[in-house]
Amino acid sequence: MVGDLGAVATGALVVLGDRLGLFKAMQEGGKLTAAELAARSGTHERYVREWLSAQAAAGYVEYDAGADRFHLTPEQALVFADEDSPAFMAGAFEVLSSLWIDEPKVSEAFRTGKGLGWHDHSACLFRGTERFFRPGYNANLIGSWLPALDGVVAKLENGARVADVGCGHGASTVLMAKAFPKSHFTGFDYHAPSVDRARKAAEEAGVSGNTKFEIAQAKTYPGTYDLVAFFDCLHDMGDPSGAATHVKESLSPDGTWMIVEPFAHDHLSANLNPVGRVYYAASTMICTPASLSQEVGLGLGAQAGEFRLRQVITAGGFTRFRRAAETPFNMVLEARP
Repeated sequence: MVGDLGAVATGALVVLGDRLGLFKAMQEGGKLTAAELAARSGTHERYVREWLSAQAAAGYVEYDAGADRFHLTPEQALVFADEDSPAFMAGAFEVLSSLWIDEPKVSEAFRTGKGLGWHDHSACLFRGTERFFRPGYNANLIGSWLPALDGVVAKLENGARVADVGCGHGASTVLMAKAFPKSHFTGFDYHAPSVDRARKAAEEAGVSGNTKFEIAQAKTYPGTYDLVAFFDCLHDMGDPSGAATHVKESLSPDGTWMIVEPFAHDHLSANLNPVGRVYYAASTMICTPASLSQEVGLGLGAQAGEFRLRQVITAGGFTRFRRAAETPFNMVLEARP
């Protein structure tokens, strides 16, 4: 329990250090005193000394007692300072901070059963979700996930129409648009602030020419597409089978639906592990309340598993379904009419 309490307490300090740029300042190199890090980051030495001590106690930074200096190992820098690293985790701590902030709202949802919409959460959830999932997309989407789908990469290289539904801040959409400039990508999300941020991200990445973002629901987005992608969002929907039905209607005759979902086994006992612990907690506070706040309110949860997802997807009219790829955090499903 002491270990768990320390992890929870240190989480707030990770968010603090991330927000103040302390980890990134340490990444610039060298062993630093508290005073040197304070000067480098524009913060106060006494606070920085205590923060560094806590990080060293957690094993998140290293401490040289003889020199009274602190530093990041290359591995620690990948986790806390390098946003392009596949191991970057500071965004995850930002997501988890929303669990504490929004706990009173979720408590009320427990009492009433009415659910809690995604848009009703703290903004740190939206920022953190993008920053948590983006490293995984950077590491896997172009190099392994899309190639695992039958014939999809060739279509994208030649010029395809793609819908990224539940796109959030557009990290996945922008990544695909940069990799396949001949294709056109439309990101859809019902959350207007996220759509605004996604448009800015496309501009910053220089892909506005083949990318656009629109406000739309998963069951009503317009257009016909060669590829429809759902990244870590199907289980959040109140009526995922209804969404599946609309995806089928929006696909070209030889189109593909790619569904990326949190990794899970089909039975609870097999998910009682460190990854399942994180996902069940997030599902309790975010995913299940989001689903229960919508029509139907199926409440799949973040640990639905492949068997349950297959049932939902085939109920929407899809006849071909397979697991195309997986990582310790995600499974990539391919569905075709």
